[in-house]
Amino acid sequence: MVVLPSPVVQRRAVAWLLLLALGLAAPDIARAQSAKATAPIPAATLALMSQKGTSASAPVLFRAYKKESEIEVWKKAASGRFVHIKTFPICRWSGQLGPKRKTGDRQTPEGFYSVPPRQMNPNSSYYLSFDVGYPNAYDRAHGFTGSAVMVHGVCSSMGCFAMTDQVVGEIYAIARDAFAGGQAAFQFQSYPFRMSAANMARYRTDPNIAFWRQLKEGSDRFEATGEEPNVTVTAGRYAFLPYKDPALESLVTARRVQEEARIASLVEDGSAAVRTTYSDGAQHPFWAALSAKGVSLGDVSRPEALAYAGQDVIVIPAQRRPVLVAEAVWSRWMVAASVPALMRVRGFKPAYETEPSRFAALVMRYDQTLPTMLSASLTGQMPPPAPPAIIETLAQR
Repeated sequence: MVVLPSPVVQRRAVAWLLLLALGLAAPDIARAQSAKATAPIPAATLALMSQKGTSASAPVLFRAYKKESEIEVWKKAASGRFVHIKTFPICRWSGQLGPKRKTGDRQTPEGFYSVPPRQMNPNSSYYLSFDVGYPNAYDRAHGFTGSAVMVHGVCSSMGCFAMTDQVVGEIYAIARDAFAGGQAAFQFQSYPFRMSAANMARYRTDPNIAFWRQLKEGSDRFEATGEEPNVTVTAGRYAFLPYKDPALESLVTARRVQEEARIASLVEDGSAAVRTTYSDGAQHPFWAALSAKGVSLGDVSRPEALAYAGQDVIVIPAQRRPVLVAEAVWSRWMVAASVPALMRVRGFKPAYETEPSRFAALVMRYDQTLPTMLSASLTGQMPPPAPPAIIETLAQR
């Protein structure tokens, strides 16, 4: 007769076996995590940095664009300006264009965020990651809720920027080496789309346009100067402290005036106004093309939603203004087209090219013709009409 241990003893035995297994596996897990977090920046990327006059230890800045599904890497060069190094395709982001407002809305945030070293996560469940810093001062001023919005691996998003493991590994390494070089925190700028004049005119009727104008001001400051904008929040709005160098501020002013003029011109010319809707976010065409070829992207969140990504709803159709052409020009076009080449007489001149007749001012309407000509003759403005020769001959008979 075999006596089985009690259920309690069995559970304890299983627990001890699990602990033993975990204890044996823990060093391997730790080594794997350490290897991911300490992997060097690829040599090709280091070469790009060198070509742009910067290095791995120089300060870094990231710019994300939801509609284009891209994250740009910028590094500070020896000149003091940030220079563009490379652009990474986003594998998945979720939600719609517009800011994140509450927990569970699946929105990837928009705004200006700060990432210190403590927000880097080498032990992420999504390979590697860093927290972008949502909610920031602007988000809190508007009562927005949520947390743990990450740039991470894999291709699954619930409000994060999902980059795949390999891509996030490189992004993580770039940020890590900038911290090692002495950068206290890097700026993460998140936009709905590239903040061009054309896009601002295109989305001018969107409910978020007032918020996006604030983001554009910060974007313009960076584009004009190549220096990180100093962001604050005042009365629930993004505000930007002036640069200490007046020359930089003059560059900002010039760009702002130029961009506003471009927007106004596009609107005046009748450019279309649209809203772009998504079933649940989108991904970069690079990843979509790979997936279409049968390449596995791993865990992709809500793949069925990608078929309905980026649907433009036209709010105001494009209405191009007619091109105004001077009368002297279009009249020439009309005459040239109306007289067939075979019917044109050599030396022909259209009426608008001939000199006006000296009688033109005198001849108005038929019933006024004779009195006007007689009056002109009496006052000496024109000689009296001579009778035809046939009349003189008859009169002499």
